[in-house]
Amino acid sequence: MAKIKFTIITLFKEALKPYPDVSMMWKAAEKGIAEFDFVNLRDFGLGPHKSVDDTPYGGGDGMLLRCEPVFAAIESVKAKDPFAEVILPTPAGRLWTQNYARELAGDTQQSHYIILCPHYEGYDERILTLVDHKISLGHYVLTGGELPALIIIDSVVRLLPGVLGGETSAQIESFSDETNSEIEFPQYTKPADFRGMKVPDVLLSGNHGEIAKWREAQKRPAED
Repeated sequence: MAKIKFTIITLFKEALKPYPDVSMMWKAAEKGIAEFDFVNLRDFGLGPHKSVDDTPYGGGDGMLLRCEPVFAAIESVKAKDPFAEVILPTPAGRLWTQNYARELAGDTQQSHYIILCPHYEGYDERILTLVDHKISLGHYVLTGGELPALIIIDSVVRLLPGVLGGETSAQIESFSDETNSEIEFPQYTKPADFRGMKVPDVLLSGNHGEIAKWREAQKRPAED
C-alpha cells in the first residue's frame, strides 16, 4: 500500500485534530504514507440549528444520530472516492485486535477509510447499511467515537512500512502473534543499576544467542 487515508466524520474535530499532527502520525503524513481529513457532521445537519439527532421511536432516554446528516456526510466523501470503506466504532462490532489492525494495514486493495464517530445515545440502525467495518474497542461504552477513531488510526498507521524506526519494531511487539496473547519480554536501558534495581546480567553479556533465549523465556501472558 503506497498511501492510506482516513477521513473522520465527527462533531468534535477540535478534539481529534492535534493527535495526527504529532509523533508517528505526523511522521507518516510528512512522508506521504498517511493522510488525515476531517468532515464536520454538523455541516450536514437539518434546519436552522443544524440538528443531527432526535429522540428514539418507542421512547427511551437519550438521543440518536439521524440518518439524513450521516448519509449525506458519508455520501459527500464517497462522491470523490466511491471505493472508500466505512468504519463505525460500536460496542456491537468485531473486537479490535492487533491482527485486525494488520488486516487493514496490509489490505493492498483498500487505501481510504471513513470513520464515523457516533455520539449521544447511539445511532439510527439504518446507518449500518453504509458500514463496512463495525469495530468494538472492548466491553465498555464511551461518550463518543472520537477516542476509538484515534486508536484505530494509530494502530493501523504505525504498522505501515516506513513509519516506525526499526524494520522489525512492529513484528516483535506484544500480540504480534495472534495465536497467543503473550506480552513481549521486559526491556531495559541505561543505567545498568538504578537504586539497586539491576539489569539482568544476560542482557549485558553480548551473547545474542543467550539473550534471545532469555527473552523468549520472559514472555508472559496478558492479564484479563
